[in-house]
Order: sequence, then C-alpha cells, then structure tokens
Amino acid sequence: MKETQLLKGVLEGCVLDMIGQKERYGYELVQTLRDAGFDTIVPGTIYPLLQKLEKNQWIRGDMRPSPDGPDRKYFSLTKEGEERVSVFWQQWDDLSQKVEGIKNGG
Repeated sequence: MKETQLLKGVLEGCVLDMIGQKERYGYELVQTLRDAGFDTIVPGTIYPLLQKLEKNQWIRGDMRPSPDGPDRKYFSLTKEGEERVSVFWQQWDDLSQKVEGIKNGG
C-alpha cells in the first residue's frame, strides 16, 4: 500500500489541527508537513483540501499582505472546525488502539 493512500485519510485532520494551533497560509502548511517528515506533500495536495475545508465551513480564510510578495490567504478554524478536530482525534485514538492491538498479536 502506498503511503499516499494511508495519508489521504488523516491529512484532513492533521491540517485542521495545525490551523487550530495557529493561523496559517497554504504554503506554510506544506512546509510544516514536510518538516514533520511528510516529504510527498505538495501544494497540489493542500490547496484543494483547503478549498474543501472552507466549503465545509470548518475553516475561514482572509487575505493579508505578505512581506515577501503577493497577499496571502491565512486560514483559521471555525467553531465547526474545532468540533471536527476533536472528533478526528477521538477517531484516530480509537483506530490507533485497534491497529496496535492487531500489531501486538491481538
């Protein structure tokens, strides 16, 4: 199984959590994920996801001036987004326990 198939299911929750930690713009999310070891993440993966999250009203974006060029769209969590992050981590913890149980001979 490719890593991208596994990652697809968790990327949404990770991005929401990162935005919940602090407001971020798209390329910053790409760089932060790469710094965390997700080397396969590219802008073409993140930007459609951000559009989906915004459409679901889990995040909102606002344009701000950038010191390095064109304006940047910074994203923050909505109340619904905060709830979604909480549900994601509950589901992740539950799934992780089940997988660990199998891995350990469960």
